[in-house]
Amino acid sequence: MDVSRRDFLKFTGGTLALSSVAGGVKSADADAKATELRIKNAKVTTTVCPYCSVGCGILVYTKDGKVINVEGDAEHPINEGALCPKGASLFQMANNPARLTKPKYRAAGASEWKEVEWDWAFDQIARKVKDSRDRSFKTVSKSKIKEKQPDGSETEILKEFTVNRCDGIAHIGSAAMDNEECYLTQKLMRSWGLTWIEHQARI
Repeated sequence: MDVSRRDFLKFTGGTLALSSVAGGVKSADADAKATELRIKNAKVTTTVCPYCSVGCGILVYTKDGKVINVEGDAEHPINEGALCPKGASLFQMANNPARLTKPKYRAAGASEWKEVEWDWAFDQIARKVKDSRDRSFKTVSKSKIKEKQPDGSETEILKEFTVNRCDGIAHIGSAAMDNEECYLTQKLMRSWGLTWIEHQARI
């Protein structure tokens, strides 16, 4: 059989291309099946990435109360399914042996942290917020204003205004919160009389 160099290259190149395509299809099928098996019967929850203020949407797959997979939400308008390396490794935040599962408290003057119960921690936070608010709450405030006199001149006077505000507490919102959570938090802070309210995404 007389085969030219050109024919030989055509034949071997075509064979390699065909085998690559066939092998690629099998590999893709295997990957798809493995992914399906990993998240099969898992509960899917939509959430927002907590790392930065971009607010990428994430799908979290859980099984038996444990996070088994995290991926970008393709229907989310911000990231459209894409995730940065930190967002893609988000499951490690939940499945981490070094993760704290209970609050820790260090008393004033103490050098060591001790583990406490959630109910105790919530009560302490609520009490300290209430005490700070009570100490720093103002019902009225005085400001200098210019008042017009009958002769047309202006005189600076000290006038009292009703303010009902808390000057001793400030609040910074989280960029990981969605619109509704921000709205509710804002309502809560305003009900306490806070005026120093900021947000991570704006800062």
